[in-house]
Amino acid sequence: MTTLAGASRIGNPAINIGIFTAFVVVTLAIVLVVGRKRTKAADFYTGGGSFSGMQNGIAMSGDYLSAASFLGIAGAVAVYGYDGFLYSIGFIVSWLVALLVVAEAIRNTGRFTLADVLSFRLRQRPVRIATALTTLTVSLLYLLSQMTGAGGLVALLLDITDRTHQSIVIAVVGLLMISYVVLGGMRGTTWVQIIKAVLLVCGVVGITAWILARYHFDVSALLRSAQHAISNSSNVAVAHRDVLAPGAEYGTTTMSKLNLISLAMALVLGTAGLPHVLMRFYTVPTAREARKSVVWAIGIIGAFYLMTLVLGYGAAAMVGPDRILGAPGGQNSAAPLVALQLGGVVLLGIIAAVAFATILAVVAGLTITASACVAHDLYAGVLKKGKVSEQQQVRVSRYAAVTIGVIAILLGILANGQNTAFLVSLAFAVAASANLPPILYSLFWRRFNTRGALWSMYGGLLSTVLLIVFSPAVSGRADAMLPHADFAWFPLSNPGIVTIPLSFLLGIAGTVTAKRPADPDKYAEMSVRVLTGREFTTSGPAGPTSQDQGVRTP
Repeated sequence: MTTLAGASRIGNPAINIGIFTAFVVVTLAIVLVVGRKRTKAADFYTGGGSFSGMQNGIAMSGDYLSAASFLGIAGAVAVYGYDGFLYSIGFIVSWLVALLVVAEAIRNTGRFTLADVLSFRLRQRPVRIATALTTLTVSLLYLLSQMTGAGGLVALLLDITDRTHQSIVIAVVGLLMISYVVLGGMRGTTWVQIIKAVLLVCGVVGITAWILARYHFDVSALLRSAQHAISNSSNVAVAHRDVLAPGAEYGTTTMSKLNLISLAMALVLGTAGLPHVLMRFYTVPTAREARKSVVWAIGIIGAFYLMTLVLGYGAAAMVGPDRILGAPGGQNSAAPLVALQLGGVVLLGIIAAVAFATILAVVAGLTITASACVAHDLYAGVLKKGKVSEQQQVRVSRYAAVTIGVIAILLGILANGQNTAFLVSLAFAVAASANLPPILYSLFWRRFNTRGALWSMYGGLLSTVLLIVFSPAVSGRADAMLPHADFAWFPLSNPGIVTIPLSFLLGIAGTVTAKRPADPDKYAEMSVRVLTGREFTTSGPAGPTSQDQGVRTP
């Protein structure tokens, strides 16, 4: 077995690259087959609503279980113990909000994008512009974490310490992401996500069982071993932590407790505002199938995050925090390193390929959401005011996918080395602050109007971005994005505790101060859609806006 101390490179580069190449070739072939001759907007954006609840649930879990889940959380648990597992708890609980509050309601509106839902009974142009900005911000932050995970993963496998070479890896991931979206649309992307979800869950189940078998399925013995490794770490920030108790980041001081509450609010409320998750509700033909897909997703995601606890503590016990932090990729290397320790270079290559598949599938889903936002909301809805053909929308979506991919590559290079789970939590903070309040108000508050929506979205977006920039996440400490700068006047790493309530309050303030009242007829129409799914057919969005795919002129 190849050991960590006895190899100049971790694993066998030829095996790793071979498995990567095989996965890319197979998935690209699938994308070409299922995505050909798809020129309708409904096919490109939502796969024509042709997936079953089970298929969509598996794809949804594949879309959600990102590099942050597999690499970031496992690494955070291995190094920080309890503090790392808090991410898993938040990601699991968040799906209950999505299931109980928004899944059926969003699906029954029969639209393509988040802007279609929010602009249904509000003024089209300003709401679509605001929603496009929040969607693109969330998507780019999420893409940032995936690109970072890709750079760290391949740096680990090929022992690449030069940032220029890591940047090339990130660029390759971006080009593959663009290919999946441009060639396959939502239909091809969904099948890639289904394959990836199956591979990821099977891989994690196998490693989890192997780790537990090493300790004779005695969880207490595993925790004792992990505690011993963490306590004896040479890293001052890691040593002497209790693996089952809050650490300095989330629990020993008043500020750290506020940081925990802020993180929890962002994670629990953020999923219901993630544009790429909401868009998946339209890939099934009925609201019942949408609910079923969320139930499937909750089951898969819940089991997965419970296994990350074993994966993280297993990495701490068998590899050690010092080796994890010292490896190329840092914390994100924990899962591949424990695979190497268990099964040598072959298992490492398989798990690395699964992680790589995870990154490609998630970035493809994010890219198609962002490109749909640009083409459907900004180009068709704002610039063309609905006077555009489906073929034109699809063509602009493909151009947008290329542009967004290039931007994601550049941002990924800048953020290379950051913990992926932490970067995703920032995207959740934006989604919970800028998207969720207007969604809930639009669906369930009769008086809600355009000013309330704009104040809520812009206020939530700007306040979140501003507080992130001036937080310890960006400057002021060694693990920040800019470790040599210090302008962190906001003390919390995640701003959710401030920005989420602020966005809800701004939505109320904007609504009650507006001179132009809400349209009661539009609210009544939307309420009927939310409760019954009226005017929806299995061929795609229908009803009074079927000719323009949800784009209405003011």
